[in-house]
Amino acid sequence: MKMTKVVPFAMSALLLGGAIGAPTASANEGEPTVINAETSVQQVQPIFIKVTGTVENVEVRENATYYTVVDGDNTNIVIANKDSLVFDNMGKEAKLQKGNKVSAYSYAKKPMLAIYPPQYNPEVIIVETEEMGSVEVDFFNKDLVDTENNLKLNVGEDTKLASATGKDVKVDDLKEQHLVVFYTIATMSIPAQTPPSKVIVLDTIEKEEPVEVDPVPTPEPAPVDSAVQEIINKDFYEVDGTKMVPLRLIAEKLGFTVEVTPKGAIVSKGALSYTITRGQKEYGYNKALRQFKVAPALLESGKTYVPVEFVEELTK
Repeated sequence: MKMTKVVPFAMSALLLGGAIGAPTASANEGEPTVINAETSVQQVQPIFIKVTGTVENVEVRENATYYTVVDGDNTNIVIANKDSLVFDNMGKEAKLQKGNKVSAYSYAKKPMLAIYPPQYNPEVIIVETEEMGSVEVDFFNKDLVDTENNLKLNVGEDTKLASATGKDVKVDDLKEQHLVVFYTIATMSIPAQTPPSKVIVLDTIEKEEPVEVDPVPTPEPAPVDSAVQEIINKDFYEVDGTKMVPLRLIAEKLGFTVEVTPKGAIVSKGALSYTITRGQKEYGYNKALRQFKVAPALLESGKTYVPVEFVEELTK
């Protein structure tokens, strides 16, 4: 992760309005990087929501089993039944039980109950073992590259192909599909390339047809309080190209109450409540989940920093 502390400078543009940012030096490359304030607030909707943790309770009900998955201060309920896809990180079928470390992947556009703790009925559940196996769950394009251009599949004769519905699958059937990919090695290129050991097509997820819509004007961003703007100008870092600003200082300036937790904070005002966890991109918004581009981090002693896009969220 690249992290650069930026020397304070005078900014003539407001936080979320101007398209020109200040050049800063990268700690790794030594070349100037232009940060665009407009693009820094863009937030990409993830294809899948990933829930990780350890199974601490198992409740068997009539039609499904409810697994309580805990990771630090985060508690989620993962629901599975006899038809759920459950594998270990090597691609072998597995059985969930108390004490397992798991990663559950749920399609982000699936309707979700507004309930706490959040409940997920995931497309696939991975039981993490000590064996060296990696898993990628994402949408892959016609070139078999994932949405973030992180991984490209080089499917060979030894790759096992399957589908969630049990249909026969050929290599061409993997294109423009939601896939579960199991692999052990990958190149150091961008994107990394791997000969996967196993690929499962999640053909239970319907492909969305593109819809043509008339363009709408981009709304003007809400004005930023001058005191908040001053904090942003003087106290920020850059992490992986994202501007990070101090959570508590800004939230309290905007009238929010900040309750510090062992791994982050709960930010609230009236009926609004945000649960922020350092090192985790997902954050709680009332009883739903949203996602940062870069995970909040303790970049200075006692100060949690969040992406600057969160300021826009707090000023809505």
